[in-house]
Amino acid sequence: MPEQPPRMPQDEAHTAAVQGLFLQFQPAVRGYVLSMIPDFSLADDVMQEIFIVVTRKAASFEIGTSFPAWVKTIARFKALEAIRAGRSRCETLSEEVLQALGAERSEFHGDTDERLALLAACVQELAPQARRSIDLRYKQDHLPPEIAGLMGCTVQSVNVTLSRARSFLRECVLRKMDAAKP
Repeated sequence: MPEQPPRMPQDEAHTAAVQGLFLQFQPAVRGYVLSMIPDFSLADDVMQEIFIVVTRKAASFEIGTSFPAWVKTIARFKALEAIRAGRSRCETLSEEVLQALGAERSEFHGDTDERLALLAACVQELAPQARRSIDLRYKQDHLPPEIAGLMGCTVQSVNVTLSRARSFLRECVLRKMDAAKP
């Protein structure tokens, strides 16, 4: 007779389910945190803190209710806590503005993976210098002055390149989303 795997206690199964929801919405949560704190390193630290809170409070979350709204509240408080502590090396909006924006009832989009796939395809359509600038800024977390040093150009040139690349990527993703509509 085959041996059955040990059953997970119900509390642990519930916590694992909530952690699974966190992983599902992690890109959207990270994007939300980055909208409040434009500092990739600090955003990663805040994401870890959010995961700890989500795990610790998992028992208070009822499966079937709105996980995005629940985790967005936790993310907003953890991001504001980091800003109040002065941990950001970047300028942020005032706390009052961030509170007002965070109080908006919108939830995270469920089609995040689709948009990420479209974004990845659009990044491949960028000119080589623009693609390298985007990679250095958003994958390797370099600031524009560092990118200028690495690429042998001025900071202003990097800022212009990044601005044009972001515009191109935004238009490209929207064009591809429109093309995919029935």
